Amino acid sequence: MKRSVHVCAATALTLLSAISFDVWAESQGPDPAVGVSVPPTVQASAPPALQPSIATTLSANTEAASFNPGGLGPIYVTGVASGLAQVQSKALPSDRSRQLDIGNAQVFINKPDGLLQFFLQGGYYSIPMLGAPYIRSADASPTFFGPVAQGFLKIAPTENFSVLVGKLPTLIGAESTFSFQNMNIQRGLLWNQENAVNRGAQVNYAAGPLTLAASVNDGFYSNQYSWVSMLTSYAFDSANTLAVIAGGNTSRTNVSTTATPLFYSNQQIYNLIYTHTEGPWTFQPYLQYTRVPKLVQFGAYESASTYGGALLMSYDFGAEAVPAALRAVGFKLPVRLEYIGSTGSATGGAPNLLYGPGSAAWSFTVTPTYQYKRVFARAEFSYVGARKTAPGLAFGTDGNNRSQVRGLLEVGLLL
Repeated sequence: MKRSVHVCAATALTLLSAISFDVWAESQGPDPAVGVSVPPTVQASAPPALQPSIATTLSANTEAASFNPGGLGPIYVTGVASGLAQVQSKALPSDRSRQLDIGNAQVFINKPDGLLQFFLQGGYYSIPMLGAPYIRSADASPTFFGPVAQGFLKIAPTENFSVLVGKLPTLIGAESTFSFQNMNIQRGLLWNQENAVNRGAQVNYAAGPLTLAASVNDGFYSNQYSWVSMLTSYAFDSANTLAVIAGGNTSRTNVSTTATPLFYSNQQIYNLIYTHTEGPWTFQPYLQYTRVPKLVQFGAYESASTYGGALLMSYDFGAEAVPAALRAVGFKLPVRLEYIGSTGSATGGAPNLLYGPGSAAWSFTVTPTYQYKRVFARAEFSYVGARKTAPGLAFGTDGNNRSQVRGLLEVGLLL
C-alpha cells in the first residue's frame, strides 16, 4: 500500500513499524514513533496495552475510558482527531497546491488482558507521504484499508508468547502508517517502498532483551497469503537497540490495485535499524534494501532494486537534561534525513520503483511539535530533490521538475 500512492505519483507518482501492538505490550516497551522495542522505562501510568504506538514527540492519553461488559474485563476506548493544512510547490495535475483535510478521525477499542484479547481501529484517515500526491481522507480510507484500518484477535497463553490473527501492522520499516504514530507528519521516501497493513497471522516471542516475530500475510494487501516477514530485535541496554527485519513474497502475485502495486507486491525487502536514546536526544539511523525480480509475465524484463538510508532524530526541550534556560515543556524538534536510489533502466525493461528506472532522491524534513495535555500542534517543512528522473515521472504540471517543497500544519487531540 505504501508504494501504491507513490506509484500513482510516478505514473501521473518497527524495527517493527509495528512489531504489532502485542509486542509493544509484552516485551520491553516501544519507541512509539517508529515501533522499535526499547528497554523499559519507569512510568506512573500508561495507555492500554494494545493502544497503537504514539510518536515519541507526542504523549498518549493515560486515562482512557473503559467499561466492563459482562465481567469480561476492562475494554478501553481511546482515539485521535486531527486536521491538516498543506501547501506545496510543483504539484502534479492530480494534486492540489493547497488544501485542508481531516488527518485522523479514529477510535481505538481494545481488550488487553486475559487469554483472548482484541484490538479494533476504525474511522477516517489520510496518509500524507513525501514525493507523492496527497490523497484526501474521504478517498484514502475506502481505497486503502477501509473504515476498520486494523483489527486483530490476540491469543496470549503466556506473558512472553502470543499469536495474532487479523489485519495487522507490518513488521517492515522504521515508520508506522498513520501520522500520529510518527515524529513527522508525512511518511518518508523509504516508507514509500514498504507495505503498511497485512492480513494474516503473526507469532511473537520475547525473552529479556530479545524480541522475535514472524508473520505469514498478504504483503501489500493483496488477499493472497504468500508473504513471509520476520523480525529480530535486541536491546543491548536501556539506550541502545538493534533490529534486523526481512520480508518478501514467496510466490508471484498478479493483483494490481491502488492498495496493491504489482511490482512491490512481488518484492523482497530488508531493514537494519538502530535506536539510541541519550538525555533529550533520540537517534534512529536505518538502512533499507529492496529487490523486485525479473517478471516477464508482468512486463518487467529485468530485475530492479532500491537502496537507501535515513536518520530519524528528535530533541526534547522539556527533558530534565536540558539546561533550565532552554527548557520549554511540551516542545520537541524532530528531523528526518533520507537518501534512496534505484537500479535498472527503461531500455532494459526494468520496473519503475521511484521516479523512473535508475532514478534517485533525497529529502529533509523538520517538524516542530508542541503538546499541551491532550492537544497537540505540529508544523512541518519538507524538501524532496530527485535526479536521473524519467520524463513525466517527477514533479510539476508536466512531471519534469526535480524538486518539491511542502509546508504542513497538523492540530489534533489525543482522546
